[in-house]
Amino acid sequence: MDTQRLILFVVFSFSLLLLWEAWQTKDQAPQVTATTEQAAKQSADGVPSATPAQASKPVEQQSPQRSATMAGGTRAIVETDVVRAEIDANGGDLRRLELIGYHELDDAQRALVLLNDAVNTPYVMQNGLLWGLPTHKDVFQLTPGTHKLAGDTLSVPMSWHNPATGMAVEKTYVFRRGSYEIELTQKISNGGSEPVQLESYAQLVRHGKAPEGESRFLYTFTGPAVYTDAAKFQKIKFEDIADGDAEFQKTAKDGWIGMLQHHFVAAWLPKAGASRTYYVDRLGEDLYSAGYKQPHGTLLPGQSTMLTTRLYIGPQVQSALEAAAPGLDLTRDYGWLTPIAAPMFWALEKIHGFVGNWGWAIVIFTILLKLALFPLSASGYKGMAQMRALGPRLQKMKEMYGDDRQKLHQAMADLYKKEKINPLGGCMPILLQIPVFIALYYVLIAAVEMRGAPWLGWITDLSAPDPYYVLPVLMGISSIIQVKLNPTPPDPIQAKIMMAMPVAFSVMFVFFASGLVLYWLLSNILSIAQQWVINKKYGDGAGGAKPAHARK
Repeated sequence: MDTQRLILFVVFSFSLLLLWEAWQTKDQAPQVTATTEQAAKQSADGVPSATPAQASKPVEQQSPQRSATMAGGTRAIVETDVVRAEIDANGGDLRRLELIGYHELDDAQRALVLLNDAVNTPYVMQNGLLWGLPTHKDVFQLTPGTHKLAGDTLSVPMSWHNPATGMAVEKTYVFRRGSYEIELTQKISNGGSEPVQLESYAQLVRHGKAPEGESRFLYTFTGPAVYTDAAKFQKIKFEDIADGDAEFQKTAKDGWIGMLQHHFVAAWLPKAGASRTYYVDRLGEDLYSAGYKQPHGTLLPGQSTMLTTRLYIGPQVQSALEAAAPGLDLTRDYGWLTPIAAPMFWALEKIHGFVGNWGWAIVIFTILLKLALFPLSASGYKGMAQMRALGPRLQKMKEMYGDDRQKLHQAMADLYKKEKINPLGGCMPILLQIPVFIALYYVLIAAVEMRGAPWLGWITDLSAPDPYYVLPVLMGISSIIQVKLNPTPPDPIQAKIMMAMPVAFSVMFVFFASGLVLYWLLSNILSIAQQWVINKKYGDGAGGAKPAHARK
């Protein structure tokens, strides 16, 4: 009995610790003041002079400007069925991008702004060419105003020409209906008399803060990520970039580099097969870059060439990520329980396809999961019921043997053997629930499909906490009922701890996604019903355990 209680206590404590640690280790952007050395790297107008890569720095290479000095010029506004983007003539930067189908956490009437060139929270995508060709600081000629998608594709061209060298660049963004992928082409023409070395770069420049409106109780990663076939998915913390400790595969012939935040990702997706160098850098206080540079050989006089790359800027929708690039689906991070979490979401998605509501999909999934685990959980609840019925006899043994622990344990072992009871059998339901609960926690936190998804009544967003705390309160009540149905620990202190845990869980669940609380509440209700029936069958809870022969 004591061993069982100890295991239950350890299991509950471990789950509490795990969740609390996840909250406390939420990545925070380092607030570090620029050092003297970094300040020296900036020019008189405050523009950092650090290059996109820290090795083999060409003199001509430029770097992202701080938002305060980021020049703004003529803009082309692009409107498709899924995004509204703004392209600046300065460098052809993507300076702003709204996701039409998603809203801000603090204002359901405003479309979510993913890219933004605000002074305090810049987040832009830049690209350019080195060795005397236009960088993201050079001005292109483009057609200003609004460009609306009418067919399946929309092209937004711009041009740059240097009469002194005869070099010309035509840069074109291509948007497609229903897609968060954007194609970028650059036609480079050498109209001069000298060969020109070609080397392109593309980068994301972002502040180091987490998205506004995010709960500080949820662990979500914000920062750069790199994927290569050799090293796989590699997340890079802003603080490691600031300290110069960022470790990742820097050279490859495949992969991508991007910036992650809760539910969304922006990434450069260069073509596989060509060598490239990935880099990250700290440009100043709370400002970081992540990108790649790629050599393309030499362009002889009179020749032209076309360079093509792709971008993905949008939600972490599983199917869209998988279609965009290998490994991009890993940005939807389920943590260390991915082998369990991924099939769970697959099942939820299939159920949602039938019922059309994510809340009811969670309800049906919970019922199916309880049915699948019924044989194991029934065995566990049977053990709990039998232990509960043995409670009075075990208490008499404790009184009989007093402080003689050896005789007490032997007498208890003999009783368990006689009644054919496994004292640890009651731990099984809880042990089964923990990995499932944590995996579903990651699924509901990572699944952008839950963002803004309603269930019924007051639950209008399954990814957000219950605004009126109804589900957490009901979950707490159901947990208390469950504890009451379990055998009461002989130790009064243990009994108080077991009664306090549902209250502690309820307080913590106030901050959890309502979809997760819905799962836990329904799981508790089904467990209570199952446990009550088994208690009736295997013991009356007062008169002692039914003899082994009577339970057949």
